[in-house]
Amino acid sequence: MNFLALLLGLAVERLLTNLFHWREFHWLDPLFDWGFRRAGKASKLVAIGGCLALLIVILLPVALVFVGLQDRLAHIPLFGFSVFVLLFCLGPRDLGEEVHDYREAITHNDMGELHVLAAELLEHTPETGEVPDIERAIYAQANNRIFGVVFWFAVLGPVGAWLFRVLDLMRRRAVHYYIDVSGDQFATQSLQSSPIVIVALKLHQLFAWVPSRLLMIAYALAGNYEGAMFAWRNPPAVSAVLFPGKDEQLLGAIGCGAAPDSAEHDVSARAQVAIDLVIRTLWMIWCPVLALLTIYGAIN
Repeated sequence: MNFLALLLGLAVERLLTNLFHWREFHWLDPLFDWGFRRAGKASKLVAIGGCLALLIVILLPVALVFVGLQDRLAHIPLFGFSVFVLLFCLGPRDLGEEVHDYREAITHNDMGELHVLAAELLEHTPETGEVPDIERAIYAQANNRIFGVVFWFAVLGPVGAWLFRVLDLMRRRAVHYYIDVSGDQFATQSLQSSPIVIVALKLHQLFAWVPSRLLMIAYALAGNYEGAMFAWRNPPAVSAVLFPGKDEQLLGAIGCGAAPDSAEHDVSARAQVAIDLVIRTLWMIWCPVLALLTIYGAIN
């Protein structure tokens, strides 16, 4: 059932992407900020407890509905609920639509829109006057927005998808909260003095680790295998505490290595090549593998 819900959710998400502004979940920001203020600069133990308490409070409604719908009406209500949750966990915006809008902004030389879109993908404000290169960010954000959600949905159903989305939202909000308080957007050294941010980052990294490794393998299979393996064997030096961290930088490098050799060199063309590889990886590698696992599970 999870696989059928996954296929339907991915298909509907492509059709209705412009209607899902609610899945940006800004209405959760006050709850995150309240929790971060309460934790403040307390010890790491308190920060861990605060993050876990926030996580449980936000997860609990979905978990209760999921449990309540078990074995009811031939699982039809549970199926509908699973699709609904998945639709709101993918994102917060459709990655393909963002890349399309980014390329349109380049075509029309709309630097304002270009920098807004790039800031969403890069998770920092790009240098003024430059055309931001988002190729590596696309490969990395694909795990946060699509593949991490799909993986945990396959493992734990709608509760798993919601868990991963909340962790990503918490990570993003913790960083923004830190920036608002400190006023320093690129303070990687003083970041160590904010346990709540470190805990939020670590929790997200923990749950993103397995899907990111599977995605690296899938990029290699869906694209240039030799180029991807070369990038994997020669990982980039980690240059950020925030996004992109170690795993995201490796995802970006492997994605670039897997990209077709014939790809053009301008940033717009490379962005299109990146999103094409992401979509190909989803539909030609991940979905068939999940289908086979579903069939195997049904047979056994």
